[in-house]
Amino acid sequence: MNRDLTPHDVIFAGAALAAGLAAGLLLRIALRWLGKHARRTRWSGDDVIVDALRSVVPWAAICTGLAAAAAVLPFTATVRHNVNRTLTVVFIFVVTFTAARVITSLVKSLAQSRSGVAGSATIFANITRIVVLAMGMLVVLQTLGISIAPLLTALGVGGLAVALALQDTLANLFAGVHVLASKTVQPGDYIRLSSGEEGYVVDINWRNTVVRQLSNNLVIIPNAQLAGTNMTNFTRPEQQLSILVQVGVGYDSDLEHVERVTTEVVASVMTDITGAVPDHEPAVRFHTFGDSRIGFTVILGVGEFSDQYRIKHEFIKRLHQRYRDEGIRIPAPARTVALQQADGIAIPHQRGTSDLVP
Repeated sequence: MNRDLTPHDVIFAGAALAAGLAAGLLLRIALRWLGKHARRTRWSGDDVIVDALRSVVPWAAICTGLAAAAAVLPFTATVRHNVNRTLTVVFIFVVTFTAARVITSLVKSLAQSRSGVAGSATIFANITRIVVLAMGMLVVLQTLGISIAPLLTALGVGGLAVALALQDTLANLFAGVHVLASKTVQPGDYIRLSSGEEGYVVDINWRNTVVRQLSNNLVIIPNAQLAGTNMTNFTRPEQQLSILVQVGVGYDSDLEHVERVTTEVVASVMTDITGAVPDHEPAVRFHTFGDSRIGFTVILGVGEFSDQYRIKHEFIKRLHQRYRDEGIRIPAPARTVALQQADGIAIPHQRGTSDLVP
């Protein structure tokens, strides 16, 4: 110390420390009250800002009080410098972790607003958090007087070795970034891979993509495989889609009557069933003279992929009942077998197919 410690020094130092603690407590209470009002607004950005201030401002007040107390006490210049440096490092750590949390929250909010779903793509959040923390550590090292130039050089050389050792991991990382940046797949989409896996995309993280099947099982797909395979996205460019149901009627049917009845059934299903598209225009298209029937396709509109099973189920039930009421016959295929006598032995001979005639 430069001089002896006096009671006045202790009183002033204690007052400075108490003032810093009191200011931090009052600021935290005020920011908590402000946060309640911020949650009532529609804009989510003010919630993030207030949350950041609640973490940084009280600590800044406490560090200021500690710095003022250290300035009052009769420390040597070296001790005072070390105390100020320590407080600066502590404050940088607080700011770094707060910035990482805030920026990560903003990235998640942005990802959610772009994809329009409740799920979040954690790959961008994880990359953002790592970058912010790394920058904060570099600032801390520079504050402590440690030169970061050799460290950056060593990281550049060592990064090449790490990249060679983690080829698969880095391939999955950049594949995930490419998939999200190209917006071909987003959390919430229903996809089907050429290898057969299908389901809703739950999350895309730094290594793999999590897909939830309709059976509620999770399928883990490496990002590199997802980016390198043929894939059908049933949610993009729009969530609504059309499904085809194949139907057949007998040759003795009145096709105009069949078309009118089928259209009425489609219209009732589109109106009554949850998940259907009420403004979907019913479509019936005849296309084939089959062996036992005239085949046609019925086009139904569904709101999203998983709704098709419920809509097909209800449509087939209603169509079958309506055809029975209208006397429209749905023929069942049958094979006619003729027996020919050869040297006293009956040999079956297939002559073709025909309808079952009641």
